[in-house]
Amino acid sequence: MRVIGTVGLPGSGKGEAAAVAERAGIPVVTMGDVVRAETEARGLPPEEHGTVARALREENGPAAIAERSLPMVEDHLETNETVVVDGLRSGVEVDAFEERFGDDFTLVSVEAPFEVRAERLAERGRDLTDEDRDALLERERRELEFGMDEAMDRADVVINNTDSLEAFRRRVRRVLDVSAPETNTETEEHR
Repeated sequence: MRVIGTVGLPGSGKGEAAAVAERAGIPVVTMGDVVRAETEARGLPPEEHGTVARALREENGPAAIAERSLPMVEDHLETNETVVVDGLRSGVEVDAFEERFGDDFTLVSVEAPFEVRAERLAERGRDLTDEDRDALLERERRELEFGMDEAMDRADVVINNTDSLEAFRRRVRRVLDVSAPETNTETEEHR
């Protein structure tokens, strides 16, 4: 059994890492989907994801989104050896996964500079905040307030996503295939 969690600022490549896992037949639980579903259930537009994420944490504690994701991960583990959890946001969420899965949990931080991420998000255009750099800075500030910087610092593996898309995909496949990382490279650092 392996649970691989990803953490990273908006536009870093977490979604692409999840897509690599899915193409390899590895199920993915996307924590952002928990927030998107709750936003829809509350009858709010997508621009309110941040507000809903904050509300969930205020209403149910800082690990609320992780706690809603854990049963989904466990369901997948009944029939799969590996599950990827896309989008941890805080040290508290990391704690929840470490407490549940112990040494079977690996945290991967996907990282890229602001300008690279801003360009990717503008191209993606999933919502209006993707195209506005000020909104992106606000979104990053909110993510860091949740404790994302602590989670990134605690990562077992760091993948720097600054090269080609195919190079990034190779790095992700390598992490998915390796149960006990032992090597360091310039673009993929194992802690």
